Amino acid sequence: MSEKDFLRFAEFIHETCGIKLQRSKKTMLEARLQKRLRALGHDSYSTYASFIFSQRGMEMELPHLIDAVTTNTTDFFRESRHFDYLLQSALPYWYAEHGNARRFAVWSAGCSIGAEPYTIAMVMAEFTVHRPSFRHSILATDISGQALAAAVRGIYTEDQARGVPTGMRSKYLMRSKDRTRRLVRIVPELRRAVTFQRLNFMEDFRLDEQKDVVFCRNVIIYFDRPTQEMILSRLCRQLRVGGHLFIGHSESITGMDLPVRQVEPTIYIKTD
Repeated sequence: MSEKDFLRFAEFIHETCGIKLQRSKKTMLEARLQKRLRALGHDSYSTYASFIFSQRGMEMELPHLIDAVTTNTTDFFRESRHFDYLLQSALPYWYAEHGNARRFAVWSAGCSIGAEPYTIAMVMAEFTVHRPSFRHSILATDISGQALAAAVRGIYTEDQARGVPTGMRSKYLMRSKDRTRRLVRIVPELRRAVTFQRLNFMEDFRLDEQKDVVFCRNVIIYFDRPTQEMILSRLCRQLRVGGHLFIGHSESITGMDLPVRQVEPTIYIKTD
């Protein structure tokens, strides 16, 4: 890939997805686009670039380009302290205040292949055991159509699901009848509990309702600082006052002008 083509791709990806590709990522981009070149019969990155930046190419290929450059690495119960806090602090406090007056709304923003929203669904199911009238909703969004398709299927390797606590596996995971495949699937009631939608953080989105909890973890690390603050400001607009924002342990909002206060490391409450 020529420097000119890389810079053209990098600028377009930044404008479209917000993802900042440094020059050190050139080899990674080449590797990820190779499959698309083969699929479309292009013999060079230059001809692929000419195609994708045409009107027809933009209509046909943009979703595939986005799938190629987004990272879909995730685990069940990743950064488990967040889920402990949700189950032991945030949910009991919210339920004591609201009870059954309305449903508890959660958003997994940047849900990748579904491990995070299904983890949230497991936590909700555990909380509901002793509160059968508790109502909740889980929205899960991602920019990658390929990742969302995998999330909707809810099928994972046993290695991918290793983070699910032993006591929850029999309740929320179904093992493949062919044990040699070493696959599990999320039980139907949890799959029904999550609504998956495609969403691009770079668009000025607005959800149907404000949320009580927003998970946006290990997502903004792929953006530059101004884009991070812009995205988090948009997320906070969709969060109710008193609601919780969870970010990844490798991320920081220090110095950002956001309407939140920290209650624990990487856990924040919206103040106004």
